[in-house]
Amino acid sequence: MRIGELARRAGVSTRALRYYEQQGLLAARRTSNGYRQYDESDLKLVAEIRSLLTVGFTLEDARPFVECLRAGNGSGNACPESVEVYRRKLAEIDEQIRTLFGRRAEVAAQLAEACPGCALRTGGTT
Repeated sequence: MRIGELARRAGVSTRALRYYEQQGLLAARRTSNGYRQYDESDLKLVAEIRSLLTVGFTLEDARPFVECLRAGNGSGNACPESVEVYRRKLAEIDEQIRTLFGRRAEVAAQLAEACPGCALRTGGTT
């Protein structure tokens, strides 16, 4: 399939596909007239990349998952390198949560000081 069809089927822009190629995550074969040519396995790679990006991973984070799929595994998370990326990402998210809880406590304290009679609701609103 050509780049336009892959983009349509994957739900991404052709520009994104060219960028993935530039970053070494996607490898297009070229036809005799120079057009990029892709197959079903490329669709699976793009779906894996998009899935990871959607939940906050970077393109660099996606690299082990792509390499795992290219190695013939049925899933990008079947390799130890991918599992390690999951672990690192969870640690990053846990740290962000701790930071946000700390910030929330600081803002709640400032609110209590500014408005002693105001009740602080737990849903993020006052």
